[in-house]
Parts: sequence; C-alpha cells; structure tokens
Amino acid sequence: MMRWSVLAVLAGAFVVTGCATWRSDLEIPDREAIYEQPLEMVWPEVREFFTRNELPFREDRGSMVLETEWRQEFGGSRIAGFFHRYMVVGRRETPTSCKLQIFRITKSTGRTLSAPGSELGWGQTAGRTEGLSPEDDGNFGAPQGEVAVAAGSGQTQRDMVMEWRVFRDVDSRMAKDESAPKPVKVARAAKATSAPSQMAVECGLPILGLGKQAKPGAVMLLGELHGTREVPRFVAQSACQALVAGVPVTVGLELPLENQTRVDAFLESPGTDDDWLKLMESPFWRSPYPDGRGSEGMANLLEQLRLLRALGLDVEVFVFDHPKANGQEREDAMAATVVHQVESSPTRFHLILSGNVHSRTKKGLPWDPERKPMGYLVKDRLDDVVALDMAYDSGTAWICSVDSKGVQDKLDCGVRDTKGRNNGERYFVHLWESTNGEGYQGVFYVGPVNASLPAVQRGLGRPGSNDNSAHPAREGEKSLASTR
Repeated sequence: MMRWSVLAVLAGAFVVTGCATWRSDLEIPDREAIYEQPLEMVWPEVREFFTRNELPFREDRGSMVLETEWRQEFGGSRIAGFFHRYMVVGRRETPTSCKLQIFRITKSTGRTLSAPGSELGWGQTAGRTEGLSPEDDGNFGAPQGEVAVAAGSGQTQRDMVMEWRVFRDVDSRMAKDESAPKPVKVARAAKATSAPSQMAVECGLPILGLGKQAKPGAVMLLGELHGTREVPRFVAQSACQALVAGVPVTVGLELPLENQTRVDAFLESPGTDDDWLKLMESPFWRSPYPDGRGSEGMANLLEQLRLLRALGLDVEVFVFDHPKANGQEREDAMAATVVHQVESSPTRFHLILSGNVHSRTKKGLPWDPERKPMGYLVKDRLDDVVALDMAYDSGTAWICSVDSKGVQDKLDCGVRDTKGRNNGERYFVHLWESTNGEGYQGVFYVGPVNASLPAVQRGLGRPGSNDNSAHPAREGEKSLASTR
C-alpha cells in the first residue's frame, strides 16, 4: 500500500526553513535565499540578471515586481505544450536585508491544468497554438499563498531553485566575489558545435526529489501505467532538468528493438512532416491493438528529446523491448539490453521507462511466482539502481483489456477511468525507508492523469494535428483501469 500520508506531506512542504544546506543545482532548497543588502540596491541587479539571460520582462517599477514573457516548454516544437513565465516579487526583510520570491506561472493549451469541468481545446494547427501565444497577456494577477494556485488552464507555483540561481549570481556580483561558484554548464553533446546556457532552456517546474537521483552512473527504473500524457512529460522534464544541471542523460523506452534505427534517424532529423511519417511507418505505431506505448504522448516525448539534442545537449535514446519473446525469455532479453546500455556508458544518468510489471525488483508475479522481472535482473547486475512505481491522481488513460464482450483472443482498447490518490499537482520523486513487496523503493508522482490516444490516430503519425476523427473516443464505455 502506498504511504500516502508521507507523500502528501512531501508535496506540500517544500517551502520550509532549516539548518540543512543546499547541495546540488537539481535539489530543491530547504531555505530561502536572503540578501544582506537593501532591496533598493538588489533590485537593479535582479533586472540586469534577467536582461543578461535574455528573459524579456515587464515591470511594475513602483512595487519591485517584474514578469517575464512566455516561453514554451521545450521551445521550438510544433506539438501542443506548456508555456511558462516568471513573476519576481522583491520583499524587504529588514531595512538592510531582503529576499526575492519567484513564482513560475504555467499555462497549458489543453485541459491538463484546467479546473474540473473546463473544456479547453488540446492541440496546435499550422504552427500556431489555439487560444494562446507567447505574446498572450495571460493576466493571472498576483500569486495567492506561498505555494500554488490553479486558475483555469494555468497554475502558479513558487520556484525556489530559480530563486537560488538568481541569488548565487546577483549576490556574488554585488560582493565582487571572484571565488564565487561559476554558472553551471549544461551537458553538451560531444558532436555539438555549441550548446545553450542553463537559463536558455525551459524545462518546466523543478521536480521535487529528482536531484538526489539524477546523477552520473545512476539508473532510475520508472514503472508506468501506459497511455497517459503525464508520464512522457515527466520523463522529458526529468531529462531536460538533468541536462541543464550538467548531467548527460540516456532515456530507455519499452519500444520494440527493431525501431532503434527509426528512432535514431528521427532524433537526428529536423522533425519535418516527412521525418514524422518515417518514424510512424513502423508496424509498432500502427498496431491494431495500441496499448499506450505508441501514444501521442510517447511520440511527443521523442520530439521533445529531439529538440534538446538539436540544441546541442547530450541526450541519447535507446529501445529495449523484445516482443517476439514471451514470459521469462522476454524479461531476460529486455534486462540484457538495458544492462548493456548502462555498462557501455557508465558516466550517464539512465532513465528507463517500462510498464510497472517489468520494472519490479523482486522475484515473482501474481500469475507466476518464479518470474524474474527485468528490474530484478537489472538490479542484480548493476550497482546504483532505484525502481519507482507510478503514483497519480484519478483521471483517464488509454488502456487495452480483454474484449468487453468476453472474446478472450481479442483486446478492447480505449479511454478508461483510472483511480488514484490526490497528492497535489506538482511532480515529485519520493523514496521510502524500505522496499515494498513488489520491489519498488518509492514512487514518481505525476498528478491527475489524462488519456493519450495512439499517435497515428492523431493525424496519421503527426502528433499535434488535432485530428482524431478516424477513431473518436467512445462515450459511455469507460471501465476502471487501476486502483493504485
């Protein structure tokens, strides 16, 4: 059983004070950054920081508040996505000290961030986002409370990682401290002629708890419920945040091994319509029983990783499923592929995504007590491995199950309700004190989930085209997908 009381405390308690020190650029600070200078002296340097890092802003000069312009998450993509801006509020602590509170405002083109009952559209046409552009005023008003507020299709959450990034730069410049830490360099690909600065890449709100896991040589097994929008976004954000913190990343996906050449070609491509179609020509994406691994969200994940690579960041992707094998043979083959990839690049952070049966690290399954899952075999061969089960709030997912009419040799695929537990809307990673009965050391939480339809049903292999007319979602036929 999930330790939900612990998770709820974690999700809501990241703004605290304490004696612990901040150790890594990926870790969430446990205390506020205090400037030992009057706010009037600090504010001009704050403005200069955002100007220097090419984050255009508008300012309320009379109240020490500025707001940056919208930036798209994984900017440059034609796919539907999320937009972010910062609201920076200067606050006086004493006449000679101050602090900055930085709020990240996130807006979605779809219903992912919408209040219950909202019916906003999801998708993008002709390269233009419906209902939102980076020039959109997005008047959310002032943030409410210390942590977060949801409003329509947007959210505002405090970003303490950004607060400390600004503090380290501004405070050292004001003190003219030559020994101050230098800006973190992103993980630049070996073949790249250039790479962006850390501040130039929009990776979304920092994921709580990721910093302690995302390090060179570590392997993070993610056991998912297939067919959601949120899990692929979690993987993309995790990879992006590790990359801009200087950690090279390899992402492993449970796609058939014969798709590796197509995936490699797509990642090296400019992402044109032809590139999309070549990727989607594989029988895997066009299966008559798409199980969620070939979803629009998964295709979008490949697009987001392609964009990061195009920027010069050091991200690799490999696939490891062996669909022609069955039972233990398949688990053995998947584990061998994963172990080979990790041992071939031991200085990288490996994110391995699979169904949550394969990623278990304990022997035995309900229908086969002798089965050794892929995760069990990987953990036995490698040193630094952590397995995380998926945690989520209720919503929907694209699920394949036994035909509702009782036909045993036929699968019924479609949008199904999922039952989860509410631990807020912010993504986080949480490890328990001990491993549970399924071999998981903790969870990765993705908030409320939304079904992601098969990519080829969203415009013949061109995700984001907002066309699912060939296979519309059926109403009134939902069934429970999971009780986790």
